[in-house]
Amino acid sequence: MSEVEGPDRYVVGVDFGTLSGRALVVRVRDGVEVGTAVHEYRHGVIETALPDGGPSLPPDWALQDPDDYRDVLREAVPAALVAAGVDPSRVIGIGTDFTACTVLPTLADGTPLCEVPELRRRPHAWVKLWKHHAAQPQADRINALAHERGEPWIGRYGGKISAEWQFAKGLQMLTEDPEVYRRAERFVEAADWIVRELCGAETRNACTAGYKGIYQDGSYPSADYLAALDPGFTDFVAKLDGPLLPLGARAGTLGARAAAWTGLPEGIAVAVGNVDAHVTAAAAQALRPGRLVAIMGTSTCHVLNGTHPAEVPGMCGVVDGGISPGAWGYEAGQSGVGDIFGWFVRHAAPAGLDSHERLTELAAAQPVGAHGLVALDWWNGNRSLLVNHDLSGLVVGLTLATRPADVYRALLEATAYGTRMIVEAFAEAGVPVDDLVVAGGLTSNRLLMQIYADVTDRPLGIIGSAQGPALGSAIHAAVAAGAYPTVHEASAAMGRVDEGVYRPIPENVRAYDALYAEYRALHDHFGRGANDVMLRLRAIRNAAVDATTPADPALEVVG
Repeated sequence: MSEVEGPDRYVVGVDFGTLSGRALVVRVRDGVEVGTAVHEYRHGVIETALPDGGPSLPPDWALQDPDDYRDVLREAVPAALVAAGVDPSRVIGIGTDFTACTVLPTLADGTPLCEVPELRRRPHAWVKLWKHHAAQPQADRINALAHERGEPWIGRYGGKISAEWQFAKGLQMLTEDPEVYRRAERFVEAADWIVRELCGAETRNACTAGYKGIYQDGSYPSADYLAALDPGFTDFVAKLDGPLLPLGARAGTLGARAAAWTGLPEGIAVAVGNVDAHVTAAAAQALRPGRLVAIMGTSTCHVLNGTHPAEVPGMCGVVDGGISPGAWGYEAGQSGVGDIFGWFVRHAAPAGLDSHERLTELAAAQPVGAHGLVALDWWNGNRSLLVNHDLSGLVVGLTLATRPADVYRALLEATAYGTRMIVEAFAEAGVPVDDLVVAGGLTSNRLLMQIYADVTDRPLGIIGSAQGPALGSAIHAAVAAGAYPTVHEASAAMGRVDEGVYRPIPENVRAYDALYAEYRALHDHFGRGANDVMLRLRAIRNAAVDATTPADPALEVVG
């Protein structure tokens, strides 16, 4: 693209995803996207063994290398500027977002512990990605003790803290490698760590502190509570605590080192960090109460502004200003969505049918219910409403007549049923959901989108950008740079949404009501304690894997 004419100013949004990072150059006055670039993480998701001949990892681990994030700044940002043809001197700010809870232990100066030579073979020294689910036992302990003591914050998280979040991952580190825990002077969300890399200043953003760090009403859980969990855990809040800033605030200015990496001018505004899902609400013009944004990719995150705090069973949290200043932000989610469809295509579909396009074509030709199946969407555990990552997937109704497209459609529908569970939980708690806006890579699947409209019986809008999180980060960068006084005003000018693209089809709605009733019965039977076969099978699997995993000192409990 040739250089944009005129005195326009620009901002850069950088979205750090599960497998790659994307940089987007955006025009400030109207949100037009003028250039983008993607950089794939060199190490991807580290699930089986640490790099360079490091030790094997147990089940349910998911780590990353923080230098992959720096590479996004070094590679994607300059490439996006070239693609845009924009003079870097016209860029006034940069904003970032991250998957969450993605968290890492560091020294006081921000050095990741996995970059300390003597700790590089210690798994707990590395970044724990959002889908690191090995801290479920610690999450169970956190939740049981919170209810036993009547901790006031537990209701703000639907009654359960997730294994994905900061406290569970921190307690796992203390339990399994006390030495790495002791060496961790800071325990930092990647969203905040990358901001420090950009501007040299440590900040904590209101979003991750509230949703992932149990920060409510001006404080973290008490020292007494932490001591009751483990006497060695009383200093955990000191590792988390830092300057807490609202979304859209300026964390600092771009430092010389990061300016050299990115090709951006030193001294431009650096916005406070944010979470990929939450920042997308601004990009989708979905900050008004009652409009739920579903950011659908490998997993789905559901975010929704409300006018008041309410306790919604199984939600991920409600946080004052957690999505945008001046509203109570609600979050829920599903741990596996696109990952489930991808699993089926890669590992279960036969040759000739092993593509999303072909399976979707065949599935779309079926009337609702014609496959005779119902599935539970727990291939990666359940985030909301059960908050249990030891649960697993299920397909009921298989016969010798079942074909791959039948199963594929059942999996698509299962994820829609999971979203309906979330929508109904919000509504029952007095937090209305009027319509949905969908963002993320799965919006291109028209069958999936129509299924969601039919299953939820609500109109479905589609974000008007293929880069929702990056655009949202750019919007926040514009506010941090002073181009707009509030996130709401920047969203109105720079965000975009195509309203009501998919509308419920009445006959489909009726058919899905019957199937959803069966889903809900299975959900409650296998997820609420009537039959814990999934948990028993997980324990059997883990024991079998542990018995065949070579012993490594780095994986043994220290102390």
